[in-house]
Amino acid sequence: MQGFSYENHSSVSEFILLGFSRNFQINIILFNVFFFLYLSTLVGNGLIVTLIHLDSRLHTPMYFFLSVLSLLDMSYVTTTVPQMLVHLVCQKKTISYSGCVAQMYIFLVLGITEGWLFSVMAYDRYVAICHPLRYKVIMRPWLCGAMVVFCGLWGVSCSLIYTVFTMRLPYCGPNEINHFFCEVPAVLKLACADTSLNDRIDFILGFILLLVPLSFILASYVCIFATILRIRSAQGRLKAFSTCASHITVVTMFCGPAMFMYMNPGANASPERDKKLALFYNVISAFLNPIIYSLRNKDVKRAFLKVTGWGGATE
Repeated sequence: MQGFSYENHSSVSEFILLGFSRNFQINIILFNVFFFLYLSTLVGNGLIVTLIHLDSRLHTPMYFFLSVLSLLDMSYVTTTVPQMLVHLVCQKKTISYSGCVAQMYIFLVLGITEGWLFSVMAYDRYVAICHPLRYKVIMRPWLCGAMVVFCGLWGVSCSLIYTVFTMRLPYCGPNEINHFFCEVPAVLKLACADTSLNDRIDFILGFILLLVPLSFILASYVCIFATILRIRSAQGRLKAFSTCASHITVVTMFCGPAMFMYMNPGANASPERDKKLALFYNVISAFLNPIIYSLRNKDVKRAFLKVTGWGGATE
């Protein structure tokens, strides 16, 4: 039986990332768009983390989880976008074999961790709305930290399975990846072997890593909406719902495209469709998260005015 070492299986030492277009003028336009999105993502999410750290009124479980989400988003886009920007303006669009493995693994770790973090954030809203008097007792700092560590461990372990089962396959050439980074479905198309086992593993892991946390989120919101409907005050119902609306929007933007990508058989996948889906849950969602989740939030606005001194004595 042959071993599973990379050296025995692969004659490819580097990959070429085709990206979006071979037209230089189009690539310059894309460079400017993505450079703006990347900088805005770093500034927006960085601002959220800074405000939560500086304002003691934001030292609550909800904002703790939000700061972790912002850190994940900044790391997530940094895994792929800087390299994509370089490839948009340079003729050489290669990535080494080891660089491809590293990018794939780090991207998966951050993405899987973020997916499970959404279910933790939904649980936080469930406790806050359905058990408000016990909120501080249940959502203690050690529990919040433990749940974040749990999400990270899921990311580290499941990403290892994804990466090992993908890169153990032989890659004999061609070495052109029709994508803007090394993502599992795109890389698998270059394998010189049957990938049906990988398709099954991707589907099973996709079920565990996407549908299971989504079911937790759904269960949490069924309980939340049932509680909201029992609130007599219309203003109270609106306030309770508004704390959940942003989270639902963010979860839908991230998990919907990711589920479509990782739970579809490889043979049915379109490279152009996959690139658009990846852009959505990698770049667009990270860019919009601060706007949707935080910058429309009164507590965050008040913290911003306080830290900058623009709010004067306004509370």
